[in-house]
Amino acid sequence: MPIFAFKIFENAGYKWWHTLIPIYNYYVWIKIVGKPWWWLIIAAIPFIGYFIMFLLLVETAKAHDKHSLWQEALAAIVPFVYLPYLGYKATYYPPDKRPEFKKSSLREWVDAIIFAVVGVGILRMFMFEAYTIPSSSMEKTLLVGDYLFVNKMTYGSRRPMTPLSVPFIHNTLPLSKRNSYCDKVQLKYYRYPALKKLKNYSPIVFNYPEGDTVCTAFQSNASYYSLVRNYGRRNVITRKDMFGDIIYRPVDKRENYIKRCIAIPGDTMQVIDGYAYINGIKENHKGKLQFTYTVKTNGSQFRPAILKDELKITEKYAFNAADSTYNLTLTDEAVEILKKNPSVISITKNIQRKEDYFAENCKMYLFPYDTAYQWTVDNYGPLYIPRKGDTLHLTLKNICLYERLIDVYEDNDIEVRNGNIYINNEQTDTYVTKMDYYWMMGDNRHNSADSRFWGFVPEDHIVGKPAFVWMSIDKEKGLFNGKIRWNKMFRTIH
Repeated sequence: MPIFAFKIFENAGYKWWHTLIPIYNYYVWIKIVGKPWWWLIIAAIPFIGYFIMFLLLVETAKAHDKHSLWQEALAAIVPFVYLPYLGYKATYYPPDKRPEFKKSSLREWVDAIIFAVVGVGILRMFMFEAYTIPSSSMEKTLLVGDYLFVNKMTYGSRRPMTPLSVPFIHNTLPLSKRNSYCDKVQLKYYRYPALKKLKNYSPIVFNYPEGDTVCTAFQSNASYYSLVRNYGRRNVITRKDMFGDIIYRPVDKRENYIKRCIAIPGDTMQVIDGYAYINGIKENHKGKLQFTYTVKTNGSQFRPAILKDELKITEKYAFNAADSTYNLTLTDEAVEILKKNPSVISITKNIQRKEDYFAENCKMYLFPYDTAYQWTVDNYGPLYIPRKGDTLHLTLKNICLYERLIDVYEDNDIEVRNGNIYINNEQTDTYVTKMDYYWMMGDNRHNSADSRFWGFVPEDHIVGKPAFVWMSIDKEKGLFNGKIRWNKMFRTIH
């Protein structure tokens, strides 16, 4: 940034080339605006440096007797234009000779609000962000109505790729379907050094990989690609009354999802009867897995207190009087409790086995959407998770596994012509990956839209680690009847 202030450096008595010397250029700039030397130390603190940069730009405008809000805004928003303008068209005043400027009370309040918004915005952008659990895919680890903070520094804060956006709004303006950002300016993906390495079974917040193209009528409730598979591309594009507009979203503006990172780059993942196996070893973590079960009774129905309070069931359930059965979502602990109930005749886990593969159904919904891989929700894989620098050996059979990775995530043109694979118009049977990839699954295995449905998660989609739940609200209960889950507040997430 100092390079744009080369004329200002000259006007203040320094050489223009001082703007080119790393660290020293910021030291000189701090002296020019009349701030203490220790600002340089604060500027070196990760992420806080952005706030110091903002202050330096505003103070530079003040050093040229530019005090109006619009003038300071120009310095902060378009410094590459405004700093040269100040150098050539405005008068520089040293700190001890600046004209006095007295702010009104209103201006003092406005400045305070602006600086608070900028400070909190930087905090939210690089360090911590609030998040709400909207679905039950991670029950009982995370509950619908949990409010939590996400630590973006744990796995390395990601530089914003879409810098022009409305503060504190993710992708859609309230009370409208308009985007809250402008994607005309896109920055290259960059991640700051991580505090920890992402490990197997860690809960992760990430951007929805299939959220690059969205039907506004459905948003993230149904991906554009699943709608195309169901209704055909022509219908999805032309039937705006049914599907709405088709919009594109940059990586950092796609919907935020939270799942458990089952497999990391270099792992081989397989799901057997609902349980994940990583490199041949059955999953073992602190999360509470849930599956759906068919529970047959002797004709009796369970009291609501048993289902909600004793078994802790939060999913919807119904009793089928015709055959005296329930379809319940249960943890292992709940299953053991039910086995002791005298009304229960049998408990059967609802597992889709490999022989249950139904071509039209599974091809439509399960990644990689190809009958060459006859996988089900509960018996899936084995599948290798690519890591950066891997050489993928491509065939006509496995190209469906890597087509989106090569085409969308790593920005190449890929097609099959006359039985041959072409990448960027060159025939090849190999591809070297540019990023690490991950495999995400929910703890609520039979009610989770996860990697089994949309495949790999690229490293540039990783947002951060859920830190802790600060509030938990049961939306189905009244304010004085257990609405606030006091025993679920201020808990860490594993």
